[in-house]
Amino acid sequence: MIKHYLSVTVAALLVASVVIGCGKSNNVNTGKLESSFNAAEPASKSKVDTAVDAIKAGNYSDALAKLQAVAAQAKLTPEQKEAVQDVIAQVQKQMTAAAGQMQKDASKSVGDLQKSFGK
Repeated sequence: MIKHYLSVTVAALLVASVVIGCGKSNNVNTGKLESSFNAAEPASKSKVDTAVDAIKAGNYSDALAKLQAVAAQAKLTPEQKEAVQDVIAQVQKQMTAAAGQMQKDASKSVGDLQKSFGK
């Protein structure tokens, strides 16, 4: 009985994470970031473009890693540094919101499961 309960709970959590990950509700503004890297060296521009693509796909953890790598570069202009830091903050905010929603959905799933078992 407990194994079944755990299996159903894990399945519900996986479904919730997939739904949240595929939500594509993207509130990250990358315009300033993209424009500040238009004339940048090709390697930096490529990293930023890849990060922006990840953001648009809702892959915030990948985008965050790429943006942190760009931020660590010593050759950024003040405008580029500010744009990178701003987008990093926006991505972190989206990740926090997604985690909060996932926790809320998981709690609801567990509650629903407990009700279905009569507890």
